[in-house]
This record gives sequence, C-alpha cells and structure tokens, in this order.
Amino acid sequence: MKAKLMLTLLAVMLVVAGCGQKEAAPAAEGTNTDNEATQEVTLKVATLIPPMTDVLDIVKPLLKEDGVNLEVVVLSDNVQPNTALANKEVDANFFQHLPYMTQYNEAHNSNLVGVQPIYNAIYGAYSKTYKSMDELPDGATVAIANDASNTGRSLVMMEQNGLIKLKEGVGFDATLSDVIENPKNFQFKEVDLLMLARMLDDADLVAMTPAYASPLGLTPKKDALFTEKDDSHFAITLVAREDNKDSEAIQKLAKRMAGPEVKAFFEENYADIAIPAFK
Repeated sequence: MKAKLMLTLLAVMLVVAGCGQKEAAPAAEGTNTDNEATQEVTLKVATLIPPMTDVLDIVKPLLKEDGVNLEVVVLSDNVQPNTALANKEVDANFFQHLPYMTQYNEAHNSNLVGVQPIYNAIYGAYSKTYKSMDELPDGATVAIANDASNTGRSLVMMEQNGLIKLKEGVGFDATLSDVIENPKNFQFKEVDLLMLARMLDDADLVAMTPAYASPLGLTPKKDALFTEKDDSHFAITLVAREDNKDSEAIQKLAKRMAGPEVKAFFEENYADIAIPAFK
C-alpha cells in the first residue's frame, strides 16, 4: 500500500515538473535575436522636390533588398525638413547643402550632420527679359534667396562675374551690407527659396538652383545669363542627426544614394543642371 502511494506521488511530481518546463518555453522564444535581426527597418526621409524625390524613388526598391523600408515624406517648405529631423519625426532629410544645415543648427541649437553629398546643382541667374548680363539696365531688380547661406552664394556668384564687389574676406557669409561696389545700382529683393521661380515674372534677374529653374524649362548651361564658378561648396547632401548618423540603416541609405543607379540617373537626365558629388 505504501509502495503504491509513493508511486502515485512520484507521478504527480513528474507531471508538475513537466508543466513547469512548458511554461518557460515562451521566454526562451523571446530571446531569439536571429528573428529580430531579420525584421525590416523603416526609415523616414523628408524631402521637397525633384530631383531629390527622384533619387529617393530610385533607391527605395534597392533598400528593400537591404531590409530597409524607405518612407519618403514630401514637405512644402525649406524649414520643415530640418524641424522634422531635429524633432525625430523623420530619420533623415535630403534637400539642402551643408552651409544651409549649419545655419539651421546655429539658429536652433540642433545637431544635424551631413552624411553623404549626392549632387552639385549648378547655380545660375535667369531673366525673362534679357539675354546677357551686359543687357541688364541700371537699377535692375535682382531677386535672391533670403536665407543667409543662399544670400551669400548669390552675391559671390555676382562678384565672380564682375557685377558687384564685396568686402574683402566675407566670402559666402556675405550679406547685402557687404556690397561695397554696385556700378549698375542693382535693387536686390530677398525672397523665400520657394518663391524664386515666381519672381521671374516680376524681377529683371533671379538667382536660383536648377531645382527651381527646371520646372520652368530652364537649364543653367543653356538659359542662365551667368553661373557660379564653383559649386562643390554647396553639394545637396543626405543629412541625419548626430545620434543616428552611424546607424546601419542610415549607412545603407547613404551607400545606395551614392550608388551607380543614382549616378546613371543624373548623367542621363540631369547632365545640364547637376553633377554627381560622389565617384
């Protein structure tokens, strides 16, 4: 009788032990890092207009092969992409050159950083009325961008082409107060970047990048009265934050954006207005 009772107790103990082992199984599954590593990562990238949007559309399916789901966020002005990135609403942006980014960082105490230069956009000055800069009349209205980096870029371009003279040493930090010689008494009008194309109807001369000239059917090599001498300082760049610039997903994005598919796209479609900023 005692032996039978002991056998019964032993059987119960084995069943209880077996149940305990089954309950521990889900925790073991939860530590399967291999499954987590294969999960797709989503990257949100803010941008504005072509060819920036075109580049992102090209790399989107390529990134899919790398396990990255690219979500392109098209915004409506040239401040929102940096604000969204600084606030961690997006992971990166693609619309600006580094001088503009630096200006934003200084104004907003942000930590945005350049990751990969993508293309150099040929900056030029356009007119609906005049065919050469020699035709520009005294007192002509000249529209330029109102942000500090592009104001300086516009003024340096005009100095390079002999239209004005700036204080020595100011370079791309030039403002209108740094113009010390203005033989034709040009009247400068500073406007938002996105308003430059519209100013072509109202101003005698408009300084702008191909991104704003191209929708009007204008290219710097064929239509600009003059262009800047060196555009490498203003390469349009993939920008992220200090805290995520080295992440695997951002680096995969940078590699694809500086890949042969994007290079071929610029050479085939934008040879007159943009030059790849990578080899």
